[in-house]
Amino acid sequence: MNTLKFARENARWLAASILLTWSSSFGQTYFISLSAGEIREAFNLSHGEWGGIYTIGTTISAILLVQIGWVADSLRVRTLALFVLIGFVSMCVAMAYVNHWLVLIGIVAGLRFCGQGMMSHLALTAMGRWFSAQRGRAVAIGSLGFALGEALLPMLFVAIAATVGWRGSWLLAAASLIFFTTPLLMYLLHRERTPRSLAVNEHTPGIGGRHWERKEAVRHWLIWVLLPGIMAPSFMITALFFHQVHLTGIKDWQLSSYVAVYPLYSLIIVTCNLAAGILIDRFGSARLLPFYLLPLAVGLALFGLFSGFWVAVVGLSFLAIGQGGAHSFLGSIWPEYYGTRHLGAIRALIVAFTVAASAIGPGITGWLIDVGVGFEAQCVAMALYLVIVSAVFGVVARSVTAMKPSNPETMG
Repeated sequence: MNTLKFARENARWLAASILLTWSSSFGQTYFISLSAGEIREAFNLSHGEWGGIYTIGTTISAILLVQIGWVADSLRVRTLALFVLIGFVSMCVAMAYVNHWLVLIGIVAGLRFCGQGMMSHLALTAMGRWFSAQRGRAVAIGSLGFALGEALLPMLFVAIAATVGWRGSWLLAAASLIFFTTPLLMYLLHRERTPRSLAVNEHTPGIGGRHWERKEAVRHWLIWVLLPGIMAPSFMITALFFHQVHLTGIKDWQLSSYVAVYPLYSLIIVTCNLAAGILIDRFGSARLLPFYLLPLAVGLALFGLFSGFWVAVVGLSFLAIGQGGAHSFLGSIWPEYYGTRHLGAIRALIVAFTVAASAIGPGITGWLIDVGVGFEAQCVAMALYLVIVSAVFGVVARSVTAMKPSNPETMG
């Protein structure tokens, strides 16, 4: 099916996913980290201390996601999203009025759980369940909100914060969730694409021609071999965005100039996201597994080895290519491998691991900065890690492709 025709025919549900992924921005690292300088100054925190607070808060959000994420299998997206939005608004308001670093831990946990955790989880779980033959395209289009947020919100935040302060910007974030996201999402999801009464018949199986329960997936080797690579982008991109103020300082770049590159970054993400969705629909996720991390490796290597401002443009462009592919890939691989009946429970576990990786990233990299290991050297080390993991994924891809879909025992 033509992508434009597909988008028109499913506009209501795709728009809902875009809105969810856009709104997740207020709980994403690149947005929270824009307040990093003011937060560290307000509470007299070092890079490592702020990174530690972020790590603890994000770890708490990952634990909550494992415990609660399964409800996406039983509740309508519209209903669950409303509960999440109430919590999300509360956390944005709390961030505007935070007055102690201990309270900051709970606020970070709430922002990360509601934003990066549940809003993203709801969007991609819905796309994986609602679409089958065109799943790659659906995930790619539904993920566009991530790129739109990355393109627009940093510049808006910097501009607004210069006028109303960083605390006032968080109040405006809460207002946008109340007056824009909530009513529009309730309208778009007044009718879901797959009625819950038909959900059992609409599910599509995974490898072995069956639906995997979370406990079965956890007992099998595949998920544990994939996780070191699946978690890596979350760890590394989160660390890069988290330390963007520090990075621009050591590179002698203006923060306003650096965030001005974000629209290009997001445009490339959108383009590569859609292209990756088409490729996934044609070839499947397994065949693309060894390649999707390599652009991230190139981008990180550039940030680590060079200092001219051209690195901000070229390096972010390579990171965008990798991010665009990862958005589609990570939304498609789990239903393709494990089926859709228990997709919410399985994705909640995976997302919890990626959230945990994003928690560890700022803490470890911030501590390393404090003890004298430069962030540029860390970027080079992360790039080498991605190359090694990609080689391992080449072996995994051949093993998964060789599994017989008609024989469940091949996965046992």
